[in-house]
Amino acid sequence: MTPPATSTDFLVRQDRLADVRLRTLPARPLAEGQVRLAIESFALTANNITYAAFGKAMNYWQFFPTGEEEWGAIPVWGFARVSESHCEGITDGEKFYGYFPMASQLVVQPVRVKPGGFADGAAHRQALHPVYNQYLRCSADPLYTAGSEDIQALLRPLFITSFLIDDFLADNDFFGASPGGVMLLSSASSKTAYGTAFQLAQRAGLHVVGLTSPANVGFCESLGCYSQVLRYDQLDQLAADAPSVYIDFAGSAALRHAIHSRFSALKYSCSIGGTHVDELVTKNAASYPPGPRATLFFAPAQIKKRSTDWGPSGLETRVQQAWQAFTTRVAGTGQDGQPWLTARRHHGTQAIEGVYRDVLGGASDPRLGHILVL
Repeated sequence: MTPPATSTDFLVRQDRLADVRLRTLPARPLAEGQVRLAIESFALTANNITYAAFGKAMNYWQFFPTGEEEWGAIPVWGFARVSESHCEGITDGEKFYGYFPMASQLVVQPVRVKPGGFADGAAHRQALHPVYNQYLRCSADPLYTAGSEDIQALLRPLFITSFLIDDFLADNDFFGASPGGVMLLSSASSKTAYGTAFQLAQRAGLHVVGLTSPANVGFCESLGCYSQVLRYDQLDQLAADAPSVYIDFAGSAALRHAIHSRFSALKYSCSIGGTHVDELVTKNAASYPPGPRATLFFAPAQIKKRSTDWGPSGLETRVQQAWQAFTTRVAGTGQDGQPWLTARRHHGTQAIEGVYRDVLGGASDPRLGHILVL
């Protein structure tokens, strides 16, 4: 492949996520051992908005530093092809799946190069969690198929998080809320939420409740993985003394307060994301809601635990089996005869900005998955 002469980045203001701009710079020359990856496509979902919303708290801005203090590059998951390699064991034209910025290219410093892929050994990434630094060689990736790249980019990282949330709760005996417990999932139409619901629905004795906006009730019901779907203003339809766990994908301060205040037997409050960006809970909140303190879920910690418990291959096998079952279900249709997910590709900077604003504002159709090509 011919290396590009320039690199284009989609940047967002770290403290005002609605402020965006494009930046084009000359492509910098490679040093010995480096590889230039031409980013072919990436998914944009509410999960990526969560990366931005928690960028400082969880160090997401540090993965792809922009050199500009106030501006950041949102991490995304997708596919890239080697356009130039100065690293032994990696050749031009090879395709890799992994963690990228919203950009046209990424320069990496591969270390631990193996048949399955490599880790980025760039100095600024060494203090960050290694889970996000792995790049998988598509030709050797057991989960990769050429015909389903879009679904993989959209759902693979989200479903792994869903798998780990379910596993974490089960590993902790649902904090005493099972059997018969109520699992409350906010932002129920989001892909990470319904992936989690899909996993939870396979466990006996749980009542899995999806909480969503009025516009998304029908979609959530059609998935068939929620025991019950309620609007955010229908909490009174659930018994206040039911042993429960709140799995918070929305990050809404008002909703969290309402749930903590109503459910007297709330056993655990698990904070996952921030799809409701304009309502996010902040550390500067004047008061915390009653009940258990909300605890931010960190997927890499559960990966580390299960890699120790089961061994890396044991964890990989379990994830593969769960992934296959989930994608088989996603490839089918819901109870309303409509598909769970349709991938739509968007090309060019103007289209990308439009999709970003839709996803940021929560206006995206839950049946659509957005794949972007810069």
